[in-house]
Amino acid sequence: MKTKAILLQLVDYLDEFEAENQHAETLEIGDFIGYLHARYPLTGKAMRQIGGTEATWIKERFGAPQSDIATLISLMYRYAKGYIKKALKDSLIQNPEEFSYLIVLMTFDSLTKTELIVKNVMEKTSGAEVIRRLVNLGLIRQFADEADKRTMRVAVTDLGKAELTRIMPKMQQVSNLVVGDLTETEIMSLSYMLRKLDYFHNDIYINKRDIVSM
Repeated sequence: MKTKAILLQLVDYLDEFEAENQHAETLEIGDFIGYLHARYPLTGKAMRQIGGTEATWIKERFGAPQSDIATLISLMYRYAKGYIKKALKDSLIQNPEEFSYLIVLMTFDSLTKTELIVKNVMEKTSGAEVIRRLVNLGLIRQFADEADKRTMRVAVTDLGKAELTRIMPKMQQVSNLVVGDLTETEIMSLSYMLRKLDYFHNDIYINKRDIVSM
């Protein structure tokens, strides 16, 4: 296809994109790029068929591609979790949750326990158990908040920083493996769309959990 034909096709896609998002207050180039990825057919790529012969039964009742996205995100989490576990097999850090807590906490001088749990999108009981294990391992320390002695804060210890530094090369290998054979452009587009979804769902998690019914 010649450049002019591509440009004309791109204009058609832009018209469709604008029509489908006519009620949006603003339209960003990143939104349009994501739209193109969704609309333009994949070529030359082998895709695994997950469902069986009755897959249409699921799609008719639960929607597609929405149901595919939920399934694929779950599968990607399991792939990533498996890779992370292998990367951590010789580490004091025992699982992906502990690594996530440490890496988030590393970007702050300190956080309250509740703040750290909320940033990692976990239930209070489960999050408190992760923090307890990290404290027992000596990877983080806890101390009373100066303004409110009833509130406990946590911070990464020197041992925690050293352990993170030691395992980061392996975790970088995990990151490279997780994105697979995506191009740099595809990686940036996927990152944008996932951040957009995180922003949407984090608002529900923080402000609307009690009013969302299933």
